[in-house]
Amino acid sequence: MKGLLLSVAMCLVFARLHADPDNVSAALEKIRDDHNIPGLAAAVMDEGKFVAVGATGMRNAGRMVPVTLDDKWHLGSCTKSMTASVAAMLVEDGKIRWNTTVAEIFPDGIEEMNHAWRDVTLEQLLTHRGGAPHDPPKDLYAVALKQEGEPKEQRKKFVAGLLGRPPAKPPGTHFIYSDCGYSIAGAMLERASREAWEDLMRKRLFEPLGLTSAGFGAPATPGKIDQPWGHRGYEAPFKPVPPGPDADYPPVFGPAATVHMSIADFAKYAQWHVEGARGDCRLLKAASFHKLHTTPDGQEYAMGWCVTKRRWAGGTALMHSGDNNMFRAVMWLGPRENTCFVAACNADNWEAIEACEDAVRMLINKY
Repeated sequence: MKGLLLSVAMCLVFARLHADPDNVSAALEKIRDDHNIPGLAAAVMDEGKFVAVGATGMRNAGRMVPVTLDDKWHLGSCTKSMTASVAAMLVEDGKIRWNTTVAEIFPDGIEEMNHAWRDVTLEQLLTHRGGAPHDPPKDLYAVALKQEGEPKEQRKKFVAGLLGRPPAKPPGTHFIYSDCGYSIAGAMLERASREAWEDLMRKRLFEPLGLTSAGFGAPATPGKIDQPWGHRGYEAPFKPVPPGPDADYPPVFGPAATVHMSIADFAKYAQWHVEGARGDCRLLKAASFHKLHTTPDGQEYAMGWCVTKRRWAGGTALMHSGDNNMFRAVMWLGPRENTCFVAACNADNWEAIEACEDAVRMLINKY
């Protein structure tokens, strides 16, 4: 699998990026080979420009189809910051407030709603302090897996089921990382805007930022190896998962974890948040970026962002990782240094986690 770098494809992508980024595929190939994962991609933006990008390995571990720089990677929970970003847009539009409660947005469901949910706010859900469970109830998850009806209707029914039983913890008292909480938040945005979450993402985020590769679910076409396949397993040989309903989380978890896009678009999205944190704002006001990047007292998680300190970032760094048990992705942002690093691979185990982190570490050390 070594040496499959596809220089022609890379030249075409570089031309589209309007830059002359370094080709780091050879360095990524060593990392990919060391960790024995199918495919790996990474990119760096600095001062608003691409400075390095690369991709190596295979779309499918059982077939000799190499990845390209155009390929799309599933981003898992990196989706959360995107949902929070669109929430901020709706807040600026006056369609919803950060302190809008579940009871306010779903007045027609109050009679069936467990009383403890009524005062939970959009902000609490986006910061994982709304009391939503880490794991979905088994009966609701079983229904979600059937994927019957339009995604918006699936989320409506799933959220109604969640709200009909008690929260996992009293709202506002504990940090519980929860895809379910983002499902509720997504349903709130749908009710406030009268649009499906997928349409909101396309219209308010993907299209304005030029993220033309962005979509939802497994990136490949059913029956084809036209994009990377996800892989299951904790060690090689991995099991490729064919594109289809079993290749990603059900749509009820869309607002938490189902976006895919190319590595270049992933970096462009991360750079948008770098710019916003620096006050160079597009689509959102500076106050909204500040809100998204600010943690509640006593925790290091903001709205779809882990907030920490790193020397290379000159202070505050923003990051998030994501997976769907078949893909892995990570993004690291240094707003003060005006730089960001992203990586993704089509497997999800400890080796995949380390491969993505090693790719970012290599790029940080180099650039």
